[in-house]
Amino acid sequence: MNVPFLTRSKPTRSGTTASRSASARTSSGKASVTRSGSRHAGGANGKKSPSRSRSSSSKGRNGRSSSGKPAATESWRDTLLTRRGAAARLAMAAVACFAVVAAVRGWEPTQRTRLGDFAGDGIAARVPFEVEDTAQTQSRKLTARAAIPPIFQNDPGKLSGLDALFRRQLNTLASSESWDQAPAPARAAFGLTVAETGDNRVAAEDAARNRFRFIRSVLSGLPAEGDDRPAAAERLDALTGQLRPLLAALAEIGTLNDEALRANDLTEDDLILVFNPGEPLPPPESLSETDVQAKTHTTNWLLTQTDNFDTHWDAAPALSALRAQVERWLIRSVPPSLTADPVATERARVAAEEAVPAAKTQFVRGQILVPPGEVIDGNAADLLAEEHAALVALAGPETRITRAAVVAGVLIVIAGLIGAFLKRNEPRLMSEPGRLASYLGLVVTAVALGRWLSFDPWRAEAVPVLACAMTFAVAYNQWLAGLTGLAVSAVVVFSTTADLGHLFVLSSAAAAAVLPLSRVPSRSTVIGVGFFAAAVYLVVSLCVGLIERQPLVGDWSEALVVTQPVLMNGLRGAGWCLLAGYFVAGSLPFIERSFGVVTDISLLEMSDVSHPLLQELVRRAPGTYNHSIAMATIGETAADAIGANGLLLRVAAYYHDVGKMLKPHYFIENQTAEDRGRHDELAPAMSTLIIIGHVRDGVDLARQHGLPQRIIDFIEQHHGTTLVKYFYHEAGKRAEAEPGHEGDAEESAFRYPGPKPQTREAGVMMLADAVESATRSLSEPTPGRIENLVGSITMDRLLDGQFDESSLTLREIRIVEDSLVKSLIGMHHGRIKYPDQKD
Repeated sequence: MNVPFLTRSKPTRSGTTASRSASARTSSGKASVTRSGSRHAGGANGKKSPSRSRSSSSKGRNGRSSSGKPAATESWRDTLLTRRGAAARLAMAAVACFAVVAAVRGWEPTQRTRLGDFAGDGIAARVPFEVEDTAQTQSRKLTARAAIPPIFQNDPGKLSGLDALFRRQLNTLASSESWDQAPAPARAAFGLTVAETGDNRVAAEDAARNRFRFIRSVLSGLPAEGDDRPAAAERLDALTGQLRPLLAALAEIGTLNDEALRANDLTEDDLILVFNPGEPLPPPESLSETDVQAKTHTTNWLLTQTDNFDTHWDAAPALSALRAQVERWLIRSVPPSLTADPVATERARVAAEEAVPAAKTQFVRGQILVPPGEVIDGNAADLLAEEHAALVALAGPETRITRAAVVAGVLIVIAGLIGAFLKRNEPRLMSEPGRLASYLGLVVTAVALGRWLSFDPWRAEAVPVLACAMTFAVAYNQWLAGLTGLAVSAVVVFSTTADLGHLFVLSSAAAAAVLPLSRVPSRSTVIGVGFFAAAVYLVVSLCVGLIERQPLVGDWSEALVVTQPVLMNGLRGAGWCLLAGYFVAGSLPFIERSFGVVTDISLLEMSDVSHPLLQELVRRAPGTYNHSIAMATIGETAADAIGANGLLLRVAAYYHDVGKMLKPHYFIENQTAEDRGRHDELAPAMSTLIIIGHVRDGVDLARQHGLPQRIIDFIEQHHGTTLVKYFYHEAGKRAEAEPGHEGDAEESAFRYPGPKPQTREAGVMMLADAVESATRSLSEPTPGRIENLVGSITMDRLLDGQFDESSLTLREIRIVEDSLVKSLIGMHHGRIKYPDQKD
């Protein structure tokens, strides 16, 4: 490409640039923006023209001295480092591929069906399997639970002391002369009380008196109070002794009363399990078959409905004469000795339920699980899940290894394609291990979350897929984001449903989320992208669903049944897309910090003049601050003219010279009349070190104040590897005047360390910085002089190779040059001189 076309023949332009172009054309014929040969830089008086190779000058600019080793050793070492870097990148890609295989469980077949999907031609069983019949199993469990009777603990000790009570109350009745004189407790114990009222009370009292007389007649052998007491005591002891076997029998069986039956919700026909204290319970699963069972009973039931006590009555002739009265006394006086044990009962019933085997329904291979044309409901989804589990269980080790190897092979192909794209279009991402690790880590995370969230009831795989694509659109560019979004969508879909229609829907939503994100001026932009992606997801999902299910073939009722699940799935997916937009909008600060990017939101925050670093610059170096503001204005306009990020350039321009605040009086824009001679007392090399040092100082200050790396890159690159010409020429003059000091004017010692501008914005800022400073030296900044000056500086930077790594084209450089000229002419426009006012 011919460089001289940059200089145009205009009436307003002087012949200086044209003569430079002619000279360049005569000496070299053509000048390429990218050169591999040596660069010739003329000295101050044109006598010096040192030749330096690229590699040697680079080493000199970075302050590294020659090691003295052979070139072959250096080449071998560089080759080894390159190979190690490539091996590390390949290892990272391999680890990512294996992580994806593990995340998607690549050794297992995929579960392709989801709740609400359309069965189409129907779904048949691929393998024989069995499914638990939940209803029948539950019925069996309820039956087993009901077969366990309530468990009661028998405490015979509660019946102790009843024989003494019986003796005392019987003695009380024997000692009473009449029914009226008998104590109320004794009468109540033997059923001699009267509860009736009115006319029936007289008859009831007569009956009670007759029963009292009967008891007295039976006890007629007992003397009254104060008579032969030894004989009376022996008779009572005999009756009490005959009662003890009855009490012992009741204590062994256990007793209940009506109140206890009601409290435990029992009837006399229910069965219970009775155990004595300390007696071990049999295993819970055998309680329903144990022989230790008894019917629920009260003392009244035991005495009247069983024959267990007949032998005891036959062995007690004296007591048998009072059998009816003694039975009444036992019914009223014997307390319940059985206590319910709800904990043991529940434990036994739970054990009985768990011991019930599950009822199974058998399915054979080829049996229809979902009829054709049906929508998969909850029961069908459970059935298909069981069938899939059976299929997974049948896979042997060889099958699993083979399947995992196939999946890994597919992922390697995808990784190779993406790697080729990155190497060609994103070399910085490939060359920096941290960036590559962040990229691969986010991809693996998106795939893992996408597969995990794809199952019912969430069906939210759109969230990680869209969040991943939008993150890369913000961090890098839309091409990389679109390619990655497509790859992640493909891996997620084929590891879940393997539905091409769903892949189309998900890829369309990812593309819709990427396309509008060339810039992020505000968080509402990201949220708006979420709305746009949600609309695309809904429309594409409905179209794909209607094409697959063809609901318009039948009547409208059938079409409505088929269309409703499609609409619900589409609305659900659209909601997840909207959530992804909100998630990315809220995560922008973390995305910027993780990937080293700067969005327009952060740039606007940093452009605030109240930033502490800018305030310090205003206070310590006001001239530099004014220069930065003016440079930001013209640089932003020039960047916008070529489609670059003008806002980024403007903010970077604010901070590009902050390093000058540490030694402000050594820079011309901050010098006062007293500071003019500061460099006169220093050697040119020392002055150069001070001038060049503001770049390093600016980087340190920027890092101390937490500025992002992209702004720091501008600080490092805004001078590139340009020559500090003034002090270089001064050093050349001194070297000529002082023999033996020719080495003091080595060009490499008077160049900035670089690196050269790596982006278009950095290249534009280099030009804007140079021309804004240079125009201040013009005594009369006329449009012609400004145009010639800008053209001269642009050509100088171009021939010096400063734009070789910035990706700026010659056409863009020309556009930038025109924009800078217009902006500077506007800033230095002339004004009408008004005549002096007279008094």
